[in-house]
Amino acid sequence: MMSDYKVEMINDGMQEFYVDFHGPSESPYHGGVWRIRVELPDVYPYKSPSIGFVNKIYHPNVDEMSGSVCLDVINQTWSPMFDLVNVFEVFLPQLLLYPNPSDPLNGEAAALMMRDRVAYEQRVKEYCERYAKPEDTVAAPDESSDDEELSEDESDSGDEQVVGQADL
Repeated sequence: MMSDYKVEMINDGMQEFYVDFHGPSESPYHGGVWRIRVELPDVYPYKSPSIGFVNKIYHPNVDEMSGSVCLDVINQTWSPMFDLVNVFEVFLPQLLLYPNPSDPLNGEAAALMMRDRVAYEQRVKEYCERYAKPEDTVAAPDESSDDEELSEDESDSGDEQVVGQADL
């Protein structure tokens, strides 16, 4: 089912693993490779998986610090009919192709996208070059960075559950 993806198990279990995800070719994320942490709940597929970006991505609906994803289909409208192939072949590519700046986890990215789409796409490409090369998917998840441009979480949607990496 996930044979087209590089998958690395965590702690020899079947419920936590990393998946290498490539940015869609029709987007400014093309060429980027992200390590996605997936945690399956005990009642999966009846409850949605927890999905989070390990290496940095500049996107209105992804928290820059934690990698948490704001995606309705994972957070609110999950169905047992969906599976991980849907997450990696449909949901995440659509998230990157069609960001929703009106419900951001990264307020800076959302504001830039609404104000200056060209500058936003340039910043996305810069992040891809800096943080989303194939070799970045093997870096330690909690690796510190010399990036001085870290944005603070400027938004609190309040009405959506955020899934992603738990604070360790």
